Amino acid sequence: MHKPYRYGQLRFWEMFPGLLVWGTFSIALILTFIKPLWLVVFILVFDLLWLYRVIYFNIFVLISWRRYKKVQKKDWQALLPSLPGAKNIYHLIFLPTYKESYEIVRSTLRALKENDFPNERLMILLGGEEADKEVFEKVSHRAEQEFGSTFKYFGVTIHPKDLSGEIPGKGSNLNWMGHKMEERLKEYFSEIPDEDIVVSAFDIDTVAHPSYFSYLTYLYCTVPNPTHSSYQPIALFSNNIWTASAPVRIGAFGTTFWLFGELARADRLWTFSSHSMPWKMLKDVRFWQKDIVSEDSRIFMQAFLHYHGDYRVTPMFLPVSMDAVAGKSYLGSLKGLYIQMRRWAWGVEHLPYIIDGFAHDKQIPLGKKIRYVFNHIEGMYTWATAPIIMFVLGWLPLTLTRGQTNVLIQSAPFTLEQLMQLAMIGIFTSASISLTLLPRRPERVGKHTWLIMGLQWILLPVTFIFFGSFPAIDAQTRLMLGNYLGFNVTKKNR
Repeated sequence: MHKPYRYGQLRFWEMFPGLLVWGTFSIALILTFIKPLWLVVFILVFDLLWLYRVIYFNIFVLISWRRYKKVQKKDWQALLPSLPGAKNIYHLIFLPTYKESYEIVRSTLRALKENDFPNERLMILLGGEEADKEVFEKVSHRAEQEFGSTFKYFGVTIHPKDLSGEIPGKGSNLNWMGHKMEERLKEYFSEIPDEDIVVSAFDIDTVAHPSYFSYLTYLYCTVPNPTHSSYQPIALFSNNIWTASAPVRIGAFGTTFWLFGELARADRLWTFSSHSMPWKMLKDVRFWQKDIVSEDSRIFMQAFLHYHGDYRVTPMFLPVSMDAVAGKSYLGSLKGLYIQMRRWAWGVEHLPYIIDGFAHDKQIPLGKKIRYVFNHIEGMYTWATAPIIMFVLGWLPLTLTRGQTNVLIQSAPFTLEQLMQLAMIGIFTSASISLTLLPRRPERVGKHTWLIMGLQWILLPVTFIFFGSFPAIDAQTRLMLGNYLGFNVTKKNR
């Protein structure tokens, strides 16, 4: 059996994304001084392609948004009694936590209790860390007292610290929880077949939609080969969105809109953040990889390789809501947002993993391999470069060549301005949809905040650069230099 890739084994592919990004910036700066016309042509072509991308991206966002509105109107629980196999499905929810207050844990457990799926077919596993043992034991004790008899099963694990071959973080905790739950299911619930258990790995602040598990059960019982699919809901970072800072809100909605765009194109969809998957698959791949940062998306590729490409993600058009970053100060929130975006951008670590896996798997069709590798490289590359090319490098050669008589150079500023104006369609669409995704306004928040929620989108270019490009460049540069990133817990306050 092929051993999975580990950090440092394929240095070229670790370096490749960073080299591509820095190579682009270096060539652009050189051309600015020696061949500004070439760079102007490149910028114009790039912006035209980006405008096209903005247009079709917004089309996919609107498609997903309409499905989201439609799916919310259905009574999924009412469809289950007549659905073959639905009454046999159990849901196992993993809730890894670290230094979270009981209020956060309680809100998640209350949402599970109040879900319209029967509590007697929900199993909860709350997973703490030994490094936070004193606080976690108090929190878990209160949780057991309040919710211990609510569900079919309520259990607790404590992940030991300093285990060999691990990176401290959510992935290693989930790995520990998976192995422990495997033992407990065998001991206490051996009558439940693996195929009848669906796992949801939730961040501890995840509040599931009231019909989440009914909808998930419906999908699991109706899609082809359900044990070869993960299930990705819409991620809304809206639990505290009304009190978050404007850049944080834009970053939160930007992530949701990116996921909207991906959900409409299931052929390129990976798992992200809180999502669900078959218990059988988790056992087959031996649970989450414990020495990486981006476990939420890596688990999909683990399954994809294990089943030789016969694995996919089924879109779920119901939301799970989580907390947006909220530090103790405005600057603390911005720092937390940057760290969160850098951690998500660290998904670039998957490139050498999939290159290595594809090289050793001859059963996956070549077309699939090319598509996944290209999509991954292109996505990480544009994440890091597009905002800077459009908003910074695009204007640099025009400034330095001001006064030249070349017709193309003279007309370029007007062309770029028109392209930017057309791209505003995307900003307007995002602003409009974001208002429909907001939870009810808390009474302590003034009515004028509605206006701010719309006007805040003028900050998008700045946010795009400082909390889009910069953390992506940071992550890719670290991987290029072999300065591997550890897991940073996002700071959130309500």
